[in-house]
Amino acid sequence: MQAMWRGMPAQLLLLLVAGLVLLGVQDSQAYDKEMTVYVDAGKTECLYHTVKLGESIDFEYQVIDGGHGDLDISFTLLDPIGLVIVSDFKKPENIHRHEVAKEGDYRFCFDNSFSMFNRKTVFFELIVEREGEELRGDTQWNEVDELAGLSRDEYYDMKVQDIMDFIGRIRLQLNKARQLQDVLRSHEARDRNLAESNFQKVNHWSMLQISAMIGVGIIQVFMLRSIFATGGRMHNLWRKLGI
Repeated sequence: MQAMWRGMPAQLLLLLVAGLVLLGVQDSQAYDKEMTVYVDAGKTECLYHTVKLGESIDFEYQVIDGGHGDLDISFTLLDPIGLVIVSDFKKPENIHRHEVAKEGDYRFCFDNSFSMFNRKTVFFELIVEREGEELRGDTQWNEVDELAGLSRDEYYDMKVQDIMDFIGRIRLQLNKARQLQDVLRSHEARDRNLAESNFQKVNHWSMLQISAMIGVGIIQVFMLRSIFATGGRMHNLWRKLGI
């Protein structure tokens, strides 16, 4: 086995090791789900996910669009038997972490029943992982302290394992960077939707004011002309009123 590894070029060996470690980490990696849901006015939307004993739940949500600047929603997390673990009322965003003590289907509910007209767009991220999973690469890295007494083949296998652990840690850090970028994109989407909503409000009120000014100007011109005109009906009406 060692002879086969040594006969490979360095680039091919690195690609093979990277592929093996990515496959291994993918099989044991945490569950990570990102989604954008729409919650209609007066409705409640619930999602379910099965969580095993000993795992932890990280849940983050943010209302990115609600119409007329209404960026809030109620959130509830319930355990498999229906007990409420977390309850938020009319919040624009929040982050929750829960250590699972009961195995089963957990329910994540977004409640928009307090809103009469506005549909809410909610971005959320759900991460389910086993406690200490992210630190596994660091603990394995510290296992190799003493090299004395190792054979050449054992030393070679140990270095290959170090490379695999190092690539695994890089992958975890890349996942964290991607999650942070997704959160920043959700913030940008919320701010953009709020700016567009304010822009529409300003345009509507501006058009209303312009229309009112034009209407008042036309009425004023018509009234002045009717006062000085001698052959019109309005002139006779003004004479009767004493103007």
